[in-house]
Amino acid sequence: MERLNYLEVVQTILKRHVKNRPNSQTEVQLIFDTERGRYQVLNIGWQKLTRIFGCIIYVEIKDSKIWSERDETEIGVANELVETGVPKQNIVLAFKAPYKRKFTKFAAG
Repeated sequence: MERLNYLEVVQTILKRHVKNRPNSQTEVQLIFDTERGRYQVLNIGWQKLTRIFGCIIYVEIKDSKIWSERDETEIGVANELVETGVPKQNIVLAFKAPYKRKFTKFAAG
């Protein structure tokens, strides 16, 4: 069985999140650092008099695993990765404390 190209899978999922964002006063931006394996979705702009600048999703590919560092989505990027065929043992929920990761169905690190 051929191994999935994690770079392509992550980019496809993140692009879908940008495409499916509801219309708002803010801009959603993709940042891909393919050289270092870092991928981010940012929310940037203004809502009335309030500055909006926040990370919605941040994922890294390192040590042959996908590290979900931040995930503010409803479905969960990790769940989307599993749906595309990425094994749970290759996904780290890095936003959880290291001692808690062993209680998830995903990789501990």
